[in-house]
Amino acid sequence: MDLPAQQLLQHKGLLILAWIALLFAAERLAPAVPRRGGWVRVLRNAVLWVLNGALSPLIVVPVSLWAASHALGWRPDWLGGWQGLVFDVLVLDMLIYWWHRLNHEIPFLWRFHEVHHLDEFLDVTSAVRFHFGEVLLSAGARAIVIILLGIPFTSVILFEVLVLLSAIFHHSNLKLPPRLEAALSRVIVTPSIHWIHHHAIRRDTDSNYATIFSWWDLVFRSRSATRRTPEMKIGVENRRDEEALPLIALPFRERH
Repeated sequence: MDLPAQQLLQHKGLLILAWIALLFAAERLAPAVPRRGGWVRVLRNAVLWVLNGALSPLIVVPVSLWAASHALGWRPDWLGGWQGLVFDVLVLDMLIYWWHRLNHEIPFLWRFHEVHHLDEFLDVTSAVRFHFGEVLLSAGARAIVIILLGIPFTSVILFEVLVLLSAIFHHSNLKLPPRLEAALSRVIVTPSIHWIHHHAIRRDTDSNYATIFSWWDLVFRSRSATRRTPEMKIGVENRRDEEALPLIALPFRERH
């Protein structure tokens, strides 16, 4: 592992925790819509976060590090340095768009991703609410990409940090000035864009897949024309949220 990647790993946890704490406080001081669900919902999301947090150093990081050490060595010299990092972030963000889209279009993947969407309100805790099965499947898919594209481990860790920062921001219930949000949304995914992705109407749930850069939905024609409203129902159409343990078992339960 090279020095920049090691430094990113060392500071990643503190950076993410600080960002969560900042937006957690900010969205309560300036909420976009009135809070729903209370502390029980927050604790439920925290349980899933703690479980996934344990998987990162034990499985996710080692798998990515192994993949980077076995990456195909086709990269030209000009893909080193900052230009290589920019290239890797753009490519990985485009690919995570498609991975996210596949999680909606392939029933097996949706079984795990549905746990994230069953949340009936959006705030920063929604950004870290994922089933551990989805985390492991994502790590495996990412490893294949790292090997095939020859992506350095430093780029992988940088991208992961950017994904987490972006997800925490666009899942937040923070009220932004309309002009600021409109300007930001031309480049990055903002809360108003991602709120539609969590609308409990399937045609909107199956839209707005972008993670960091908002233009992928325009390029691949998956941007929803729906606008966020305060009364918009969040969750999965015709489904209700469950407690933490049933959510963990959900992908493995028989469907009728």
